[in-house]
Amino acid sequence: MGNILEQLAICIERGKVNKDAKFPPALQGQDGADELTVKALDQGYSANDILKKSLMVGMKIVGDKFGAGKAFVPDLLIAAKAMNTAMEHLKVYFESGELKHRGTVVIGTVSGDLHDIGKNLIRMVLKGDGWNVIDLGVDVHADKFVEVISENPDCYIGLSALLTTTMVNMKTTNDVIKSKFPNTKIYVGGAPLSQDYSDEIGTDGYFPDPYSFAQHLSAIAS
Repeated sequence: MGNILEQLAICIERGKVNKDAKFPPALQGQDGADELTVKALDQGYSANDILKKSLMVGMKIVGDKFGAGKAFVPDLLIAAKAMNTAMEHLKVYFESGELKHRGTVVIGTVSGDLHDIGKNLIRMVLKGDGWNVIDLGVDVHADKFVEVISENPDCYIGLSALLTTTMVNMKTTNDVIKSKFPNTKIYVGGAPLSQDYSDEIGTDGYFPDPYSFAQHLSAIAS
């Protein structure tokens, strides 16, 4: 089945959380992301190698499948759950400074909107791609974004909305942030949105799924 890093990447891609997990059936009874991450550390693999050669590889594979219509939201969610399980073992390495985050992304669902499934998926994907993610939750007003940006001046912003009635609040949020932090990059996503709408309200881009957003951030941060 390949070395342990390859095995771990497969577990992430297919959403094998731990040995007790019954999903996917083909891997039932085998070690999952939880056990394999511990074993990889015990075998002397660095946290950096585990992150870049297993977790990010597995998430990229399922993300590419999603983009090609060969994987669906449930596949993304279970893959992200496996990834987050593995990441629990790597937390200490981020805290010690051995692992460096790519940067900070602040995300939130705009004021008036209480939907969070898409936002939560973005959080999980970005964490798996090595980003420090500050999730402000739902119904987030512009002044809260301003407060957090002042504490994280080099961060990127992701605004989410699911309703046509609340997507208009993205413009207000964008205007307030840009008036105080004109160089902060602000991106939008959500079912009713489009690149045309992003252009109309003056944000820096629209992304239809978390993987295209992650790829864009990685490109501009590298």
